[in-house]
Amino acid sequence: MPPNSTKDPLLRSPNNPIVLNASVVARMHTCLGYTAFVTALVVACFCHYKKVVKNSVAGYPEEWFPSVSATIGDWYPERNIFQILIALTAGPRFGLVLFQYYLHYPQRPAVSTVVFISGLIRSLSCGGWVYITSSDDHDVHDVFMITYMVCNLPWMLGGIACTPSGTSVRTRRIVVASAFFVTIIPLVYFFIQHKVHRIPGEIQVSAAYTHYSFFEWGLIFFDVLYDAIAEQEYKETGLQITLGPKAFVPVAVPENAPSESVAPNGSTSEKIASNVQDANNQTSPSAFSLLLLDLRPAASFLSDVYLSYIFWSIFTSLIPTLFYFSVWELGIAGHELTLLSTLSPVFLGIGPLLRWIQSRDGQTTLFSLGCFGLLAFVLDSPISRLFAVAPTTAVVVMGQVAKWSADEGGEWLMWPFVSSRDIIYNAVGLALALIAIYEAHTRPTAGSSTPGKEKAKVPSPAVSSWLTAALPLGSLVFTLHNLVQDPSTLVAWSWTGYQNGFPKGPVPHLHGALTLVVQCAGLLIPIFLTPNALDLLTHPLWFVFGALSAYVMYMYRNWTGYVGGLGLALFLMSVIPIVLGSAVHVAKGGVAKVFGVAMGVYCLLNLASIFTVAYAFVPGGVYFRERTDCVLVVQMACLALAFRWPPIGYSQPLRVDTVPRKTALSFSKASVAVISILSVLGTLYRWPNSPPRPWKPGPRVFNAGIWTVHFGIDNEGRDSQQGITNLIRDMQLDVVGLLETDLHRTSFGHRDLTRVAIEQLGYYVDIGPGPNSHTWGATLLSKFPIINSKHHLLPSPHGELAPAIEAVLDIYGTEVTVVVAHNGQANYLAEEEDPLDRELQSKELARIMAASYPRPVVFLGYVVTKPHAQRPAPYKFFVEDGQVHDIDEEDEDRWCEYIFYRGLYRTSYARISRGSITDTELQIGQFALPKHGTRVTNETRPARYLRSHKETLPEHHWFPMEYYGDENQGGVNGHFYHVFGTPLYYDFPESAVL
Repeated sequence: MPPNSTKDPLLRSPNNPIVLNASVVARMHTCLGYTAFVTALVVACFCHYKKVVKNSVAGYPEEWFPSVSATIGDWYPERNIFQILIALTAGPRFGLVLFQYYLHYPQRPAVSTVVFISGLIRSLSCGGWVYITSSDDHDVHDVFMITYMVCNLPWMLGGIACTPSGTSVRTRRIVVASAFFVTIIPLVYFFIQHKVHRIPGEIQVSAAYTHYSFFEWGLIFFDVLYDAIAEQEYKETGLQITLGPKAFVPVAVPENAPSESVAPNGSTSEKIASNVQDANNQTSPSAFSLLLLDLRPAASFLSDVYLSYIFWSIFTSLIPTLFYFSVWELGIAGHELTLLSTLSPVFLGIGPLLRWIQSRDGQTTLFSLGCFGLLAFVLDSPISRLFAVAPTTAVVVMGQVAKWSADEGGEWLMWPFVSSRDIIYNAVGLALALIAIYEAHTRPTAGSSTPGKEKAKVPSPAVSSWLTAALPLGSLVFTLHNLVQDPSTLVAWSWTGYQNGFPKGPVPHLHGALTLVVQCAGLLIPIFLTPNALDLLTHPLWFVFGALSAYVMYMYRNWTGYVGGLGLALFLMSVIPIVLGSAVHVAKGGVAKVFGVAMGVYCLLNLASIFTVAYAFVPGGVYFRERTDCVLVVQMACLALAFRWPPIGYSQPLRVDTVPRKTALSFSKASVAVISILSVLGTLYRWPNSPPRPWKPGPRVFNAGIWTVHFGIDNEGRDSQQGITNLIRDMQLDVVGLLETDLHRTSFGHRDLTRVAIEQLGYYVDIGPGPNSHTWGATLLSKFPIINSKHHLLPSPHGELAPAIEAVLDIYGTEVTVVVAHNGQANYLAEEEDPLDRELQSKELARIMAASYPRPVVFLGYVVTKPHAQRPAPYKFFVEDGQVHDIDEEDEDRWCEYIFYRGLYRTSYARISRGSITDTELQIGQFALPKHGTRVTNETRPARYLRSHKETLPEHHWFPMEYYGDENQGGVNGHFYHVFGTPLYYDFPESAVL
């Protein structure tokens, strides 16, 4: 045997390549992956068992099995062993990603590209959460972990879609992927049990974190097992890895080649040989270039989605920007006329203008002009921002309507009134918008692989008239804007408070994600339906489902009402392509007429909806008072015109003219799925890690404040949520009453005013009466558990409805009633507050406080009265009939906000200037509870007014020194102790039992 003849493949001649089975790479990945986790678990249990099973709630023996994070990230040597083994796994892991792409690209190029990208991000994010442990940086670790979980969705579902049907590989992938995603459900359940519902020091119901750990390890098992199935796929396909010189690749002869290619004279053979040599001498396109070409459809889809986001941001920012002036004027200010900028589609009746806007240059120009609306956040003046947003809205609405009417694919929240701390996000968003506009402008024309639309082989809709297409579209746009712009709006409609220590219905900050998931499900319905089945969405029975859902949402509260809202959200999202498709088809004969009327309907419904609560400030408002039911009926009646009612006489089912290509459908499904997963994971990530605790848990002292926050818009017309949160934190408020907080309306941007404070500071929250109660809102934040709460609508025969929250709090083991109220006595036609409203509302609040006697009470409210004013002014009703004390009856300089109390020792009283946050100050009362089981021993006036200096009281009674100052110097962010120049302090009577 010659020396170079050997059975060892590693000693072959350089001309003979080495060939390895790709299944070996898959097996290496499986073995290394399982070895890394199992080794870390065994070493951790052997070396640090009690340490790795301990968590923030409990330790051994309540918790007896370690979580994955504690096992791989907390202790030496298990952490280091795990990281070394995972590093060895990286090579095979990237090999799996590349081999999957190589195998599946010929059959499913678009989907395989998405899987390839998600696989790369998934692998890189794995390195992130492995090498940046939770003890290094908890937030960064969680971000990488969430990214990894989200990428598993397209990785697994896309891999299943690319696997040929009917094969055992596909079946196994479906089973394992299903097990993986099903395991997430109990994982989330036990995570919530551990993080949210289990308070340290209480009786442990079960080892929730141990159960959570089992399912967490189950996810690891199924995750590695899914990748292990690739070994079987590589074996069945015969996929091999060749290491050696470039092999000769013959040139394939096309089947339809000319007959002369096989002429017997041999010329063709010479031509083929020449072509083969030329082909071998030519440089093939690089893999990177091919990858860029494959990524273009995904980039185009993402650009369309992002530009849709930009459009919606500009469109929804107009109304909150203009209503800043209406709120300050407490009536019609004239700026409301800028709402007419949404009627800009009427100008599309000019033929040359329409054709230019539909062109690529026109679209690019209008979208670029739309960016000026995003730049409005740099303007300091509210009126300047309005004049920037209004024309921008007109431009983007025209551009969007022209794009729809051109039968093109794709649609378009960065608001101009964000606070200064959020400006960086708008700047980044603006840069991304310019990139998306550039991509859209340079996108390959029809015939390329862009995710546009292709003509469906279905008949066009036969709508009876243009009006029956315009009215549903206008109603749909308004309903989407009014009900599902923010996921917590439907929760606010159903919220009624607490009972026996638990919420009666869904919680905005936890269950809002469920709204997003249902919306995504609604979008998937028309995506999964075939073109021939789309007419099912126009069947009258589907409209009946939507109408019944709207009825349940309006008539019922708590979980029943919320489920009705979810049904309506599902219905609305599912009919978007039908309603829009009908309008686009009819608009071929008159874009201006159809879309102009649609936007007119949108404007009218907006005004009607706002007038239902602002009736006391607008002329003719009495006819709209509390008539949300009528507005909702009009909305559904307009939508009904989009359905196939027999009397209307449609000649054929309603269908859209175009359907998305398979590429766009794949991207749409993946995007909707990712949004759903992100909404759930984002909610869990942002949820506080521990239950709320009082600022000073040792002494039985708490701070209570009342603040009218003017709808979360500061004096400069910017969002004030962070400024509100900062002052609440600095003043260490344990109980806070916030007024004018119902922002779940188009006029206020559908913002949740309590979200920032809850996420950053940790509070129990009662958001008060919802938008369907037609008040300006009242909210209660509490560091103490809310045992029960009840919402009241105070008597208002003439003026605006007045909300009140009556809550029983567990403050250091003592039940204390807290009442938060906003008396609403204003009347548009009267120069002063309505005396009858004032009297009736004050009597009702006094009745509520008196009914809770002898339980301690704290009243935090907006009353509008002078101290010591005689009846029928409110003051005497509160103090005498309500059986409460004024926090300081010698403070004569008050008009709006008041604090009353009973059964407590008042130890301090402070008034903090408003700064630029709102038009009203923050008032704070500090109270001490008597010793548990005792009551206040002396409530005489001399005992209550033992004025003192802070130095004579323990430091836990002191307010922050940084807030001493005035308008010229001192203070923090424009806030300082005013009126008295200092907080007022009071000593305890000698007989006090503390």
